[in-house]
Amino acid sequence: MMMIEQRRSTAAYVLLVAGFVVASLNLRPALAGVSPLLDEIMRDLGLSPAAGGAVTTVMVVCLGVLAPLAPLFAGRIGLDRTLLAGLLILATGVVLRSSDGVAGLYAGAAVAGCAIAIMNVVMPAVVKQHFPERVGLFTGIYVSGLVVGAAGASGLMVPLERATGQDWRVVAASIAVPAVAAALLWLPQAVRPAPRRGGNNGPRPYAALLRRRVTWYVTAFMGLQSLTFYVMLAWLPTIFVEAGLPADQAGYLLGLTNLAQVIATLTVPVHAGKAATQVPHVLGAALLTVVGYLGVWFLPTTVPWVWMLVLGVGQGASIALALLIITLRAPDPASVTALSAVAQACGYVLAALGPLLIGLLRQLSGGWTLPLAVGVGFCLVQMAFGALAGRPPAR
Repeated sequence: MMMIEQRRSTAAYVLLVAGFVVASLNLRPALAGVSPLLDEIMRDLGLSPAAGGAVTTVMVVCLGVLAPLAPLFAGRIGLDRTLLAGLLILATGVVLRSSDGVAGLYAGAAVAGCAIAIMNVVMPAVVKQHFPERVGLFTGIYVSGLVVGAAGASGLMVPLERATGQDWRVVAASIAVPAVAAALLWLPQAVRPAPRRGGNNGPRPYAALLRRRVTWYVTAFMGLQSLTFYVMLAWLPTIFVEAGLPADQAGYLLGLTNLAQVIATLTVPVHAGKAATQVPHVLGAALLTVVGYLGVWFLPTTVPWVWMLVLGVGQGASIALALLIITLRAPDPASVTALSAVAQACGYVLAALGPLLIGLLRQLSGGWTLPLAVGVGFCLVQMAFGALAGRPPAR
């Protein structure tokens, strides 16, 4: 009887981890899968560069504006059911985005962005709830899933389109398939009773958080590293194509930079989570990101894979550190959810300006010199706020 119970417990834990990992794989494909198809989308629908960049901007705005929905859902139905709802909404939004017309494109982008906003906020709290003794490890695992999903989407969209002979709508809608698969895997967690919470976890975490300087340091760091990431996610293939590289190679390079992030996301959180301060990690990550930007700016067709590896490691370390710092700076799942909502709500609204601003600068200047110079400037500001967020709290 004891052996049967142990096997059931092991099977339940394996299912928990599997559902968690597959859910993490769905955090970015809806975003990363747009940019390799962006030129075709703009031609098909007659969009300008600024309007094309706005597809990503709409989703990133939703990541910020709709992030406060996650704590409301989590408070009513629990973290596990909130994550399940996010996956189902994501599948719906991806299919809607691929429907005919500009209205469907932007409406679907907004619905998908709402889903990602919910999942972004609850994932750090899910780590705190299910894996409280291994926060660094499981933060690394889910951020790695995030970047692997982004790499897969960005690298496979164009080859999948060519292999199937379908247009961008069908290929972009295929991103709904892994979201449905993740929902099915996570269903056993969602049907279980939500854990009871003691005390009043409503406005009190927010009231305390908003009075702390570190909250705003974390928020600025989260927003700026997201801004510099989404600028490249939205425009990197276009930059490479305009520099003379084939479209499929541009998509592979974007996939490479996303895949390179796994190197950082699997290692940096584990080490940084045990350190007294995360400042050295933050500075090193931002410096690598700057080098990657400079390589794309000055030598886009000269060993571009080197710049993609450097950029990927820097950006992977940055997002992993931002999410780790959110988890480390709060004592329990309810507080993590609150800090995550504040940081991601404000941070992603800031980040949403990136692709739109870069698209406008490209349209006005006629080249990539000014847009990428502005991007490097944002990287340096990211470095400053990251150093403030990475300091240990005063005792």
